[in-house]
Amino acid sequence: MQIGKATVAVVTGGASGLGAASARALVEAGARVTIFDMNAVLGLALADQLGGAFQAVDVSQSASVARGLAAVKAQFGAPHVLVNCAGIGPAAKTVSRGAAHDPAVFENVIGVNLVGSFNCASQAAAMMAENAPVGDSAERGVIVNTASVAAYEGQVGQVAYAASKGGIVGMTLPMARDLAQHGIRVMTIAPGLFLTPLLEGLPQDVQDSLGAQVPFPSRLGQPPEYAALVRHIVENPMLNGEVIRLDGAIRMAPR
Repeated sequence: MQIGKATVAVVTGGASGLGAASARALVEAGARVTIFDMNAVLGLALADQLGGAFQAVDVSQSASVARGLAAVKAQFGAPHVLVNCAGIGPAAKTVSRGAAHDPAVFENVIGVNLVGSFNCASQAAAMMAENAPVGDSAERGVIVNTASVAAYEGQVGQVAYAASKGGIVGMTLPMARDLAQHGIRVMTIAPGLFLTPLLEGLPQDVQDSLGAQVPFPSRLGQPPEYAALVRHIVENPMLNGEVIRLDGAIRMAPR
């Protein structure tokens, strides 16, 4: 799908990190972008900077997603592009100091990362299905989800996070097959170690040590590199139903 002034895009978790970079890249390509995030301060500031819009949306709550998408449709029209970047990743072992993993923490991670991605994708797809077909491929929409290399090599303390990201990987192909009849593509990116706000808060020597674990290039990934892949996915109609690792060939060790 060629991105232009008629392209309506939604980026969840778009106030910072990979989401913010994706929102910026889509705006630079000409799209009208709405940021979904719980951080209104950062979200409103970035939306104002980009000339886009912001909606305070809790992706884990279907009603909140519905309100956000209704606002997008009222302001810009039905979305053509959805980029799911909203996510959390608290660390906890299955058993730690004799206590079982807090089930509420596990459910919250699944709720935000997996259920949240599903809520936004399914509801956005219902709107996309009503779009007029675009281009030679007669596309109506593109959904890009964010998993993680933890979906394949979850580390110690990542049981909830890895489970949530593994779920996103698992739903990619069946969702693409479900939506093929509507001209909607579904792809997932599984990033490795990227310089997101979480890693930016670590000391520089720790960041350097993490980056050195990446075979090549031996550094942390930059959010614009993730955003560049988002744009390519949107613009390449043969990319569908697949998960792309964006990780410099890293394979995560247990710790």
